[in-house]
Amino acid sequence: MSEKFTTEVPVRFRDLDPLDHVNNAVHATYIETARTEYLETVLDIPQDEVSFVIANLELTYKRPITIDDEPVVALEVTDLGESSCTMAYEIRTGEEVATTAETTMVQIDPETGRPAPIPDAIREQVREFEGLGVPA
Repeated sequence: MSEKFTTEVPVRFRDLDPLDHVNNAVHATYIETARTEYLETVLDIPQDEVSFVIANLELTYKRPITIDDEPVVALEVTDLGESSCTMAYEIRTGEEVATTAETTMVQIDPETGRPAPIPDAIREQVREFEGLGVPA
């Protein structure tokens, strides 16, 4: 997993379930926070200008996260297609991985709602930041 992009996410009391674990659905919110920060930081795209939608989301829970934990989300782009990209995530608590996740994001044309090519400027910024080569 890349160490290029990480962000801290605070555990809030409202995130907890009756067992005092962060609710499983909140893990998706934690990776959403990281993804939003990645788009704003790496690509310099404000959230209200994002034309990506999530086509697939997978989460694997390894250990509970509690109020005493200080989660950090690591994120990397693992595949960059013509109109989609795949992002991999780890939610870590200290040295332990609490959750792994993967999303497939699809660029859409806001007018038609249909998939569209990822703009060249965005593609180049992702390639440069992630160290991805140009496909053959």
